[in-house]
Amino acid sequence: MKAETRHDVETLRHSTAHVMAAAVLELFPGAKLGIGPAIENGFYYDFDLPCPLTLADLDVIEARMREIIGSNFPFSRLEISMEEAIRYMEEQGQNYKVELLRDLQQGTKPGSTPPGAGSTPPDKVSFYKLGDIFVDLCKGPHLESAGQISAFKLTSLAGAYWRGDEKKPMLQRIYGAAFHSQAELGKYLKLLEEAKERDHRIIGKAMQLFAFSPWTGKGLPLLLPNGAVLRRELERFIVDEEIRRGYQHVYTPSMAPVSTYETSGHWPHYQEFMYPIMEIDDNAYVLRPMTCPHHFAIYATQPRTYRELPMRIAEIASMHRYERSGELLGLSRVRIMNLNDAHIFVTPEQLEEEFVRVLDLIKYVYRLFGLQDFWYRLSLHDPANKTKYLHNEEMWESAESKLRGILKAQGEKFEEKVGEAAHYGPKLDVQVGTATGNYETLSTIQIDFFLPDKFELEYIDKDQSKKRPVVIHRGIISTMERMMAFLIEHYKGRFPVWLSPVQAVVIPITDEQLEYAYNLAQRLRDNCIRVEVDDRSERMNAKIRDAQMQNVPYMLIVGKREVANNMVSVRLCTEKVLGSVSVDSFISMVLCLIRNRSPELVAEEFLGSLTNSH
Repeated sequence: MKAETRHDVETLRHSTAHVMAAAVLELFPGAKLGIGPAIENGFYYDFDLPCPLTLADLDVIEARMREIIGSNFPFSRLEISMEEAIRYMEEQGQNYKVELLRDLQQGTKPGSTPPGAGSTPPDKVSFYKLGDIFVDLCKGPHLESAGQISAFKLTSLAGAYWRGDEKKPMLQRIYGAAFHSQAELGKYLKLLEEAKERDHRIIGKAMQLFAFSPWTGKGLPLLLPNGAVLRRELERFIVDEEIRRGYQHVYTPSMAPVSTYETSGHWPHYQEFMYPIMEIDDNAYVLRPMTCPHHFAIYATQPRTYRELPMRIAEIASMHRYERSGELLGLSRVRIMNLNDAHIFVTPEQLEEEFVRVLDLIKYVYRLFGLQDFWYRLSLHDPANKTKYLHNEEMWESAESKLRGILKAQGEKFEEKVGEAAHYGPKLDVQVGTATGNYETLSTIQIDFFLPDKFELEYIDKDQSKKRPVVIHRGIISTMERMMAFLIEHYKGRFPVWLSPVQAVVIPITDEQLEYAYNLAQRLRDNCIRVEVDDRSERMNAKIRDAQMQNVPYMLIVGKREVANNMVSVRLCTEKVLGSVSVDSFISMVLCLIRNRSPELVAEEFLGSLTNSH
């Protein structure tokens, strides 16, 4: 497509959503419309339908969409009065659109949950027509005609509560992808197929990492033994690294009085995501959604002086958040999570240096995991949002300017995003590329001038005066659950040796080698290498295949020759056969890889001893 006719991609995608809605209304009379916005890589539309859709229905809908596009119906905009718009949608039986219009009529933002801040209601509202076959409440813009849509595909179905409220009706959501060219679409669809193969829910089940049970409830995963190993190794890694960098690890309780969260601002700002109050000894308690007040309490257990700062308090902290049922997703979105959390108490003069230290830790972790596709988002407050953000423009200006200045001084490139700050301060969110080609926040650093004042935190400065510390809130590897999900998809289940739940499987060729296999496994366990013996009555090739399916790094084949020479034949999960090597050499190599947290399966210095053939 020529550059001068290349329309804005968001306009293209929103127009395609309207074409899809037109097709659905025609194919399913009586369908009621929710909303249909453009999103990253495509669009979706929510429908209240008389019957559940199937994937086969998507093919039918898509075929009708292509007919509409082929007819090249024009898009046209019209404005009508609010009363006329409500009357028209009531006549059409579109009660969800009527609800949105009445929100507008009352001066609230349509679609917000809860309704947004009051504003002057409009006298007129805009609709967009697609030829004479479809009309929808919409502010636009749209393409000139449907014929300008050339590359799209309906991709999936999902359920979605109306306005994200599980007390409201469950609608059926149809997702689609749309691009300017078939080449772009093809590239994205290929990425989707790759994402399906990397889906942590599928891999997690196959590798027996985690499970869900109605006995425990939605959004509450059970980490199976293999998953527990993965989490434990992640915890050991980040805790040891933080201790090496001067952090002090603590344990704090999972609940606190409601009054604590009233002081912190979480109760008024995040109450809808917190669990109900528990009455204990005539006091109101609540499960914590954040650990900030708990670490503040540790700081406040005794008087502090400037000599103790910076003070770095860290914890793998359990937190409880009421995620809506429709938003739960494997380990990525759960209702109890364990955050790699820390709060750093600094003097104003120490702020920049400590911020840079945190940034250095993030970069170190990303190098270790081989994460190269990431960028920095400077998340700022929205002055117009008086509900979400604290009313202290002087504080916001100071904190945001300070954070922006630190990033510029370090030569870091970043994008600013209004409305993404925490309720008490701005933050740097590290956006990391996922297996689906999207970006999600994995690490965050927040600057806080507000909460130290609310909790009256103090330190004695050099001149013996009392001053407020500045607090840096930071999370490096997110929650254990989300990081596990991310790494499962990042590695496609084939973890580096140090993270692998099972690092080696011993496979005896016949039962005659069973005793040797058991003794070999014990030698490995004595060296803290995670190992299993496959003593099933199966053919050796079947055992090798099963170990490869479980992404076990090493298959150790033992036959008569290996028993006679105290050796083992090494085969990798990549199907590469290394040949026979002494047991001591193999143990030394694996321990070296684990100690260095290497992404490799074979250490360079051990290649010589690992290439001996039978």
